[in-house]
Amino acid sequence: MKDFFKDNGIIILVIALLLTLITAVVSFTFGGIANPFANLAGVVATPFRNGIHSVVTWAEGLYSDAFRREEVEAELERYKQRVAELEEQARSGEAASRENERLRDLLGFQQKHTELQTEPATVTAHGSSNWSSTLTVSKGSRAGVEPGDCVIDQYGNLVGIIWEVGLNWSTLITVVDVDLEMGAMIARTDEAAIIEGDFSLMGQGKLKLTYLPQGEQLLAGDEILTSGLVSGGTATYPSGILVGHVEQVRTDAGGMNDYAVLSPATDLASLEQVFIIKEFEVVE
Repeated sequence: MKDFFKDNGIIILVIALLLTLITAVVSFTFGGIANPFANLAGVVATPFRNGIHSVVTWAEGLYSDAFRREEVEAELERYKQRVAELEEQARSGEAASRENERLRDLLGFQQKHTELQTEPATVTAHGSSNWSSTLTVSKGSRAGVEPGDCVIDQYGNLVGIIWEVGLNWSTLITVVDVDLEMGAMIARTDEAAIIEGDFSLMGQGKLKLTYLPQGEQLLAGDEILTSGLVSGGTATYPSGILVGHVEQVRTDAGGMNDYAVLSPATDLASLEQVFIIKEFEVVE
C-alpha cells in the first residue's frame, strides 16, 4: 500500500485538487442555489415537510373552529336566557296591566253600585261537561265567601253563583249551568221573568228566559237583569246585574209557552279574574 501511494501520490493529489476545483465551480455557478446533493435531499424531504405542515394546519383549524363554535354556542345560550327573561317580564307586565284594567273597570262599576261589597278572586279552573258548567276560584270561607254569593266580571256582568266553598277556594255554577235559576227583569219594560240553564242550550254557551209576561214582545238585543227576588223579607241576590241579551224567542215542545234564548253578557271562556259579591244593600 505504501508503494501504491508512493508511486501514485502525485496522481492522487491532482485528482483531489480537481475535485476541489469542480466543487468550487459548481457552488459558484449555482450562486445560492443548492448543490446537487443538497437539492436531492431537499427533493426527497419536501413532500414529508409539506404533509406535516398540512396536518398541523388542519389540526390548528379544527381547534380554532371548535373553540369558536363553543364561543358562539355560549353566546347563543346567553341570548336565549336574556330573551326568556324579557319574555317573562313582558308576560308579567301584561298580566299586571290586564289586572289593573279589570280593577279600573270594576271601580267604575262600584262607583255606580256603592251598595255592593266585592272580593276579587282568580279563576283557577274551568269545568265543563254535558251536565254542568263551573268555575273554580281562589277565594273561600277564609275570605268571607258563602254559598249563594253572586259572582260578576270586571264590567259587572253576572258570571254565576257560588255553589261550594272551601277554606281558600270556591266552585261556582255559571249562568249557563242547568242548576242555575234566578229571578230576572226585562230592562226595557221592567217586566219580571225567570232565567235558567237548559241542557240543550248549555252546549252552545246560552241560557233561557222563561215565564214570560203575557203579551210581552221581546226584541233581539233586549237586556235581561237580575231582579233581586225577596225571600223571607231578604233579597236573595242583588238587583240590576246584567245577565245577558235576548237572541230570539222560541216556543217549547208542547207548543204552549214561549221562552227567550239568551246570550250571556260575560265571556265565560276567557275569564281570568272574577269578583264575588259578599254583601249588598237592597235598593228600592
